[in-house]
Amino acid sequence: MSAEILMNVTPTETRVALIENGILQEIHIERQAKRGLVGNIYVGKVSRVLPGMQAAFIDIGLDKAAFLHASDIVTQLEQAEDIARGTLPTADIAQLVRPGQQILVQVVKDPLGTKGARLTTDITIPSRYMVLMPQSPHVGISQRIEDEQERDRLKKAAMPYCDGDSGFIVRTAAEGAADDELQRDAKFLRRLWDTIQARRKGMRKIGLVYEDLNLSCRILRDFVGEQIERIRVDSRVTYDLLNEFVKEFIPELSDALEYYSGERPIFDLFDVENEVQRALDRKVELKSGGSIIIDQTEAMTTIDINTGGFVGHRNLEETIFNTNTEATQAIARQLRLRNLGGIIIIDFIDMQNADHRRRVLHSLEQALGKDRAKTSINGFTSLGLVEMTRKRTRESLEHVLCSECPVCGGRGSMKTIETVCYEVMREIVRVNRAYAADHFVVYASAAVTEMLLNEESHALAELEVFIGKQVKVLVEPLYNQEQFDVVMM
Repeated sequence: MSAEILMNVTPTETRVALIENGILQEIHIERQAKRGLVGNIYVGKVSRVLPGMQAAFIDIGLDKAAFLHASDIVTQLEQAEDIARGTLPTADIAQLVRPGQQILVQVVKDPLGTKGARLTTDITIPSRYMVLMPQSPHVGISQRIEDEQERDRLKKAAMPYCDGDSGFIVRTAAEGAADDELQRDAKFLRRLWDTIQARRKGMRKIGLVYEDLNLSCRILRDFVGEQIERIRVDSRVTYDLLNEFVKEFIPELSDALEYYSGERPIFDLFDVENEVQRALDRKVELKSGGSIIIDQTEAMTTIDINTGGFVGHRNLEETIFNTNTEATQAIARQLRLRNLGGIIIIDFIDMQNADHRRRVLHSLEQALGKDRAKTSINGFTSLGLVEMTRKRTRESLEHVLCSECPVCGGRGSMKTIETVCYEVMREIVRVNRAYAADHFVVYASAAVTEMLLNEESHALAELEVFIGKQVKVLVEPLYNQEQFDVVMM
């Protein structure tokens, strides 16, 4: 599998596209005014303690108070393991924090919608190969490293850098790394933690202590080990910054990094702009003629599969199976591309054959195997729906690029012209009964005005006879289809 990273950088926005086999798979967007908070470390002040929720609200200097659950205040690894085994109950939130107390916290989830950021006191600081855990004196190895000998080697290599208070997690990218590379990472993280502690001691007010790397650097740090063949950047300033970053932390990517100076916009190389536009549509066409419909709600995302124009070549059951199998690939790509997370319900076309259902689930699992976000599939429910979850740590593509429609207010649909016409006539009757007027003037959109004066002209004439007054209809160009005014004269 060939993979390439494209970076489109402007003074106000950075966009990163992951291309696999010539097809856009992921898009990451960071705007200077709305940069993500995950990984940032703050000095916060406890504003409210809620024993009933076993949580506290922490003021870290943002518009919305952040949320800290009691389970996220457990910082010692052995305590966390005991809680997981059920041998140590979580301490009461009222015993852990008190209103007005200053506390060092880290953001683990960005604010989403009306919810504030999610916090933890278990600080972690990632680098190229290792993650520093300042409050957990242990060494953990990434579960993706399966070779037992390599796991033992990495654990022995990391142990000398632990002290009585802190430890490390060895990341997947460390597989095969030399001992001196791990040593360099460990020393860098120690220096960084010392700097954070010094800043913490010098701060008298709440606020930011440490800010995570910007998007372009994070992408290189997180995608190492993904067989990236080429990284193209269209900004000379960002290229120089990444060049220094790569030399210090990821020297094996030095040959892959290049500055793109072509006249053609970098995202046009793989039709990224059009792919992003299509990722905002509800409907995704399948090559066979079928389609999937994706709807995001506050609680979950629902995905519906339709055969559309695909009639198959053998029988109905085979047609349904082939459409569902093709849809699994499209679903996995759309989840990554749109960054959909949380609860996801998939309504596959009903399959009577149990083997077909099993093979469709297997196909979905295989397709999701390329996703770096954690996913979990619960299988078919009694209603024939597939329940799954995908870890959500940032806003979806739709929430980043779009806002609520000012016309429909987020409903996703508008009243028909006929419905608005009847609303106008009911409003005239209501106003006539409540107030004394000689005649009425209706201001409405062009479409509504046209229907009132043509298709509904007979109904409007009957209304004038019913109320005994004249009704004049005028166009208001600035009104949308649902807007109108009834004016008494």
